[in-house]
Formats: sequence, structure tokens, C-alpha cells
Amino acid sequence: MLRLAVDTGGTFTDCVLQDSVDGTSHFAKTLSTPRAPEQAVLEGIEALRAQHGFRWNDLDAIYLATTVATNAILERRGARVGVVMTRGFRDVVLMQRAKRYDTYDLHMAKPRPLVRRRDIVEVRERLDARGRVVTPLDTGSLAAAVGALAERDVEAVAVSLLHAYANPAHERAVGEALGATGRSWPISLSSSVSPKYREYERTSTTIANAYVAPIVARFLDGLENAFHDAGFRGALWVMQSNGGLLPPPLAREFPVHIIESGPAAGVLLGAEVGKRDTLERVFTFDMGGTTAKVGAVEGGKPTVTSTFEVDGINLRQWSGLPLNISAVELVEIGAGGGSIARVEMGTIRVGPDSAGADPGPVCYGRGGSDVTLTDANLLLGYLDPTRFAGGRMSLDIDAAQHALDEQIARPLRLSTMRAAWGVHAVANANMERAMRSMSVERGRDPRDFALVAFGGAGPVHVCRLARALGIREVVIPRGAGVGSAIGMLDAAPRFEAVLTFPVGIAPERSEEIERLLRELEARARGTAGAGTDARVERYASLRYRGQGFELHVALPAPGVTGRDFIQEVGSRFEHAYEQAYGYAQPGKPIEATEWQVTVWLPMATTFGQDHAMPRLKSQDRDRAMPIYRRWVAFPDLSNEMGDERWLECPVFERPETPGTVISGPAIITDPEATIVVPPGDRARTDDVGDVRVSIAATQPALAEISEVPAHD
Repeated sequence: MLRLAVDTGGTFTDCVLQDSVDGTSHFAKTLSTPRAPEQAVLEGIEALRAQHGFRWNDLDAIYLATTVATNAILERRGARVGVVMTRGFRDVVLMQRAKRYDTYDLHMAKPRPLVRRRDIVEVRERLDARGRVVTPLDTGSLAAAVGALAERDVEAVAVSLLHAYANPAHERAVGEALGATGRSWPISLSSSVSPKYREYERTSTTIANAYVAPIVARFLDGLENAFHDAGFRGALWVMQSNGGLLPPPLAREFPVHIIESGPAAGVLLGAEVGKRDTLERVFTFDMGGTTAKVGAVEGGKPTVTSTFEVDGINLRQWSGLPLNISAVELVEIGAGGGSIARVEMGTIRVGPDSAGADPGPVCYGRGGSDVTLTDANLLLGYLDPTRFAGGRMSLDIDAAQHALDEQIARPLRLSTMRAAWGVHAVANANMERAMRSMSVERGRDPRDFALVAFGGAGPVHVCRLARALGIREVVIPRGAGVGSAIGMLDAAPRFEAVLTFPVGIAPERSEEIERLLRELEARARGTAGAGTDARVERYASLRYRGQGFELHVALPAPGVTGRDFIQEVGSRFEHAYEQAYGYAQPGKPIEATEWQVTVWLPMATTFGQDHAMPRLKSQDRDRAMPIYRRWVAFPDLSNEMGDERWLECPVFERPETPGTVISGPAIITDPEATIVVPPGDRARTDDVGDVRVSIAATQPALAEISEVPAHD
């Protein structure tokens, strides 16, 4: 049984072929094709077919993660969306939140909306918070609104009426009127996309769904047709932001759920690495060509949030576009190998914009003219210009040096090495800030965590990042360069039903709550087509009575009812509250605002069995031999003279013998990624091929390592 996982990102598209019986895996990495994302997917699969000779009808399943939806929002190149709203609420999406995410910034900028005001129309209707009709839907205003949208060049329509989460009748009537026009508009109703309260968040989510719907549909249609024509007859699944899989028809209808699909898959890899290496608490660091993503795994499970933001500003909460969907908790910044470096006001800035795959960094030789982080890393000696991407790409070091000198070194009066190091160090500082946002700013002590690094660029930077945060163990898993694609192989189909229903957590309400949860479970099972062997999880958004915001808390499993249920819910909430805020208030009334039931299909219904990473074979030797040596810069080493000293550094291929030990400074290469082991750190290969690096508390002084003369 063969399974194929594909993660198409902004710079590279990663493919992993796995035999589900023995767990053996094969990898391919190709440059993405932003103008036609499906092209890179097909090229990656054909590369694997050329290497391993499988037929399309040998594939049991294909799993797909994509940044198509994410990039459409970040680059504001989605569909032109028309919006239908209740009269008097037209400007909700434009005013956004009254709360300022930066109190003292007089020039604070809010995120640019995905719609224009002229494309927002109103209808006369009104429901109250319990879904009771206050003003019936006026057919005249509805006809006028539909007619106005028909006259405009909108490509999709979002409908968000007041309190539609409590009663979807008016929204469904609007949807029927829009459908009767005969136009091929994708129509997104808030009562289906996000049946939750909070008007701005619900409307923002619904608009985002409509905004990316045509792009996602074209992408999936192109792939499905190509797969079918090639002979594929297995199951196709799409990765969701919450770490579950979704069939293509639901991904087309609710594309907002796949906005963070690739990064979510990477956190699943971190959870799997934590399980097999007995690591209870793990941070994941996924750095590709365009962005860097940080996630968290606690208790063996990725942390999941019931709402998140895209296109945030300076990592500030409330600064992005809110999406009311469940998602793996992530912090994402524009810091990837392709991030563009420039001089601004006498300092170096890196990102957030990226050279992407087309044209890419200067050293790719594809027409790129802006110097990038990859160019800097090449000039520092961290990357091999002849072995990049397994030797499939040759990097132009002379072009990279010329661009760096012209754009960074000369304007700042620095040497080439100091300018390259400045770019590298600034990128590290940006990523360190993202790590602190995920850790100390959210009540997590990074010293209690291990750091799992993957992505094509992650292993280059991870050891320095770990040392800055006080993390003592780094794990670079086997196949790290295609880590998110590997993570998808641990996913299972996930279906959710959510509803806003405010109610106090009290014994007299237990029957009402149980009835509501059973109804949501039936709805989720119906969507999934699930049988009795499906796994069910229940959640609620809880707060102390009178508070304005909630915590997402897991509820007791089905079967715990009555007073036992109420007591257990209270205990779990108080524990979550204490973790988040440092204290709890036992005995204070608790209320729920939103309810969620998740149904997971069992692994067996998807691909037969869970996979296991094959163990490496033991051999006599316990040390690898370097394949060659090259000069590598370590400017952060203590050096009283301030000279530009380089170290003649051994370069190893990733060891295939468990127990192999490599002491830094060293470079470890494989076809998909490069690991930089700084001086003082110690790398060891475990029995599944993961490289585990012990991080020294401080780097040694240069004189303690080698008396290598200055080299340029």
C-alpha cells in the first residue's frame, strides 16, 4: 500500500512516498510554480515515479497541503467578493475592532480588508440573539441587493446577517435568491462557515472563505483532473488548519479551513517526533523558503486554538484578520530562505517579503536581483553550491556576493562576511522574537521544551536559535527538508460541528447541555459518514461569568453526565485558567458561549494502518567520516581581536548508523536540508535516523577551538 503526501509552499513543493507496510519513505523536492501551483505537484510526483517506478493506480491515497489560500490573502490576490449584510451593519468589516493592538502607536495600521465598501450591500431584516425574528426579511431590499451585485464584477459572495448563528433562515433565503440568478458565484453563508457569535469575527471568516474559494477550486479541480487522467483511483485528502484531513468537496465549500494546512502538518511531525523520542513538551520550528512557523506540542498533542489571525502586524495579538475556525496554534513570520534583505535607515532588514520560487534568490540564477537570506547563508559557507537540493541545483556564489556587496556591504561599509552575517543574525533575531511570542509570552518556559526543526532552511538556523532561548536539545528529524509532507502521514480525517449557545455550567443545565452535544455529534457524524468506531471529542469555550473572552477547553468524553460532568468541566476550566493567567477563582460561576464536537475517522478506514519509522541498522563504527572540508564563518564566536576568522569545517553526509556522534563545528548535509552544528554543540544520530543535538550553554571562545588563521 503506497501513500503520497504533497506540501506545496511558496518556494518549494515537497513530496513523500511511503510504503504503509514497512514504513520506508522516499522524498522529492521541486521548485514551486506560483502561477500554476498544480504544475509543481505533478513535477514532484513524476520525479518520484522516475526514481521508484510505481504506477498511479498503485497509490492508495494522496494527502495534499497547500499555501494557495494563505498566499491569496497575504498578497491580496483573491476573488472580488460581494457581501450581503443586515441594514445598518455595512461597515462592520471596515471598522474592525475598537480595541487597539498597539495603544501608543499613533500611526497604527489596521489590516487591509478583503473587500471594498462599494461591494457591500444591505438587506432589511433583523434577528435577536436567540434567533427570533424582529424584522422579517424584506423581499424588496433583497431583490435590490442581488441586482446590485449582479451588475458588478464580483466573483464570489459572502452573506453575514445579524445573529444568523442562532437562526440561519434569513441567510438561506438570501442564498437561494443569489443562486436563482443563474450565476456561478461561490456563495458562503456565515451560518454554515462560522456559526458563532461576535459579528466582526464571523463576517471576516465568511468573507475570507469567499475570497479564496475560486482559487482553491481551480487548484483542486486541476489536480483532481490530472490525477484521474494519470490513472489515480485512490482517496484524495486535503490537510486542514486544525491538523485533520478533509475530502476535496468540503475543501472547495469551506476553503477557509485549509489556510494553514502546510504549517499544521509540520506540527503533527513534531508531535510524532516527541512520541518516538519520549519528549513531553516540544516546540516545532518550520522554516522554508518564504516563512518561518513556530508551533507547540504539549502532552503529546499539538495545541489547538478555536480562532486565529492571518496577516498580523509585528506578532501583535488583534492585529490581523480574525478567522473563527479551529487551527493548530502557530506563530508565523516572513523569515524564510527567500526573505529579501535590504538596508533601511542605516540598518539591515530581512523580510517579510520573499523572492519566492520565481525568480528566487540571486544564487538560484533564475533572474532574481534582490539579495536574500539564502544568498547570505551561501556566502557564510553554510550551504554547498554544488550539492544544494541533492545536487539538482547549482548555486551561483559569485552572483550572490556581487548582489550582497552592492545592496548591503557597501552602503553600510562592511566586508562581505560581516554583511552576510548581519543578514543571518537579523533573521535569527526575528525568529527568536517569534519563538518568545509562542513561549514566554504565552506562559511557557522554553527551557522545559525540546525544539524540533525542519523545512529546507530550519536546520541551518535552529542551533543558534535554541541557545538564545535556553533550549538544550534540538531534534532534526529524518527527512527534515520535507517535514510538513511527512507530518501529513500522521493525520486522520476530522469533521467538526460548532454552535454558539450561551449557558451557565450548573447541575440544573446538564441535561440541556448533553442534548446540545448529542445534536452536534449527530451533525458531525452525518458530515463525516462516520460509524460507531469513530473517535469523538467535545470542547467548549468557557469563561467566568461576566468576562469578555473565553478559553477553549476539552470536555469529558461521552458517557460522563449530570453532576459528574459539571464538576469535571469546572475542574478542567480552572486548571486551564490557572495555566493561562497564573491563578484561578474556585467557586465563581462559569459559563460557556460556544460548543464544538469533533469526529475523527479511524486510521484503518483511510489507509490501512498507522505507519512506523523503520529503524536504522547497527554497524561497528560510531563516528562518521567527513566527505570533505570547507571554510565556514562563525562570527558569533568570542574573539577579542575582532578578526574575520573562519574555521575549516568538516562536512558530513547525514549518518545512517545509530549512535554516530559529530561534534561541532560541523556541517551535516542530506538532499533536502543542511544542518549547521556550531562549535560546542554535539550531534548524535538515533535509531530512526533523527539527528539530536545537545546545545552548549555558551559557545566556546575561538582560541579554544582552533588556531586557524584569518581567511577570506
